[in-house]
Amino acid sequence: MAAALTPQQLSETHRPTLDQALDTIGTRAYWSPHPEHPKAYGEGGAPGSLGAAEGKAAFDAVLNTRLDLGQPGTDGWTGGETSPYGPELGVEYPHADLDVLLPAMKAGTAAWRAAGPETRALVCLEILARISARTHELAHAVMHTSGQAFMMAFQAGGPHAQDRGLEAVAYAYQEQVRTPETADWSKPQGKRDPLKLTKSFTTTGRGIALVIGCNTFPTWNGYPGLFASLATGNPVLVKPHPRAVLPLALTVQIAREVLTEAGFDPNLVALAAERPGEGIAKTLAVRPEVRIIDYTGSTAFGDWLEANARQAQVYTEKAGVNTIVIDSTDDYRGMLANLAFSLSLYSGQMCTTPQNLLIPRDGITTDDGDKSYDEVVTDIAAAVTGLLGDDARAAALLGALVNPDVKARVEAAGELGEVALASRTVANAEFPDAVVRTPVVVKLDGTKTDEDAAYLSECFGPVSFAVAVESTPAALELLRRTIREKGAMTVGAYTTSAEVEQAIEEVCLDESAQLSLNLTGGVYVNQTAAFSDFHGSGGNPAANAALCDAAFVANRFRVVEVRRQA
Repeated sequence: MAAALTPQQLSETHRPTLDQALDTIGTRAYWSPHPEHPKAYGEGGAPGSLGAAEGKAAFDAVLNTRLDLGQPGTDGWTGGETSPYGPELGVEYPHADLDVLLPAMKAGTAAWRAAGPETRALVCLEILARISARTHELAHAVMHTSGQAFMMAFQAGGPHAQDRGLEAVAYAYQEQVRTPETADWSKPQGKRDPLKLTKSFTTTGRGIALVIGCNTFPTWNGYPGLFASLATGNPVLVKPHPRAVLPLALTVQIAREVLTEAGFDPNLVALAAERPGEGIAKTLAVRPEVRIIDYTGSTAFGDWLEANARQAQVYTEKAGVNTIVIDSTDDYRGMLANLAFSLSLYSGQMCTTPQNLLIPRDGITTDDGDKSYDEVVTDIAAAVTGLLGDDARAAALLGALVNPDVKARVEAAGELGEVALASRTVANAEFPDAVVRTPVVVKLDGTKTDEDAAYLSECFGPVSFAVAVESTPAALELLRRTIREKGAMTVGAYTTSAEVEQAIEEVCLDESAQLSLNLTGGVYVNQTAAFSDFHGSGGNPAANAALCDAAFVANRFRVVEVRRQA
């Protein structure tokens, strides 16, 4: 058995990291304690971490096994994940009797509450450190459940997800320590003796927190809620997407090991894997023990949670229609390259991928001369084609389609309008069974603004619409309507006009949408950096929370006061 983790060991190891995270969320500068490059792990890299070969071997070793987490209330086993790249994973997970598991999860809350905000934060950082050491292993788990290409699974599913988890811990700690633990209170009474009390203030969690995982980004979307709730004193039940269980199951396994070594009840973190077709998310969501819910996924189920899980504080990230306004540019080639990459990354299966490209019908001005609407669309299509012309490069950028529904949307997109760029099948030499498709770009008429307009609904996957609008002001009106009615995780714009830039900014401020202007280099509208960028705003229909701000953590705990006569 591993040596116990003492508070002193935790502080010596992780307090500097916590302090740096607290500083960085104040400065919004670049910082990450989790290396992005695969060679930073293993021999010569981070101490105790698995290198590339070791991580792959660890992933292979868990395939076709039963992952026993030692949870109470296990009444059977379930599994059935198939990689979007073809192979069946063959891993079985414990299926829980909720009437046994949920009470067991609550049993350790008193000791976890008594530990206080700092110890809870440091335990969370130890969990994140051990997750980081197994980044290579988890990258394969993310790749073979989400369909992300390996490098994206490594970075987004590894260090970027870990950064978001650490960010949530930092915000949680900061909010909890705003109130002092004790206070001496004295109220003057004139000639009489003052009234004196001693007061104590204890942060206490709301109850069991439920994390409902998603298929496309199981760790990146799962870690913020998991660590925000755990750091604020709540037990956390992780309910993964049935097609993406393994990354979160390994995470739960690591968390339970650390909690045990630190002297806490491992049942503070548990897994709720479901049998095929069971749909336990709805059952769990309305259990009285569940007081916090974090969810990423469809608008329909997010709306259901918000309407029906009335006993819980619900944080949702749902669907939106992300828009790019193209007014003018002083770097036409840079704009085209940036858009091509943004449309192609992970086959457009990101909540931040641009869908609607709003282009004035009369064209735009550029450093390469005036360009008509048709020329801009043709050049965007050519940029995508050039980027993805080589199958090996395309496969490394596109990954694989996560499910048959995405494939069906790609194939049906041509029925919506004139196809400016047809999707093609890409062969993946390493995984011949992977379903890989390049993006499709469809021309649409922006004067059609009724509810049947295809661009007014999210078309998740590698499908984008080049929408012809009468003018830039018309584009801004359509942008405003889209954000207000459908939501947006991201908005982008290209313009050389200070007046247009201000007008776009005003729309995004009014409608609470995150805006990226004139990106032509190596930063893309569908990427956000932890500690600096806010993911979502919580102010439009795409999401009711932002990753990460004080509002994301502050309602996960309460402060309970005890007053004593001095």
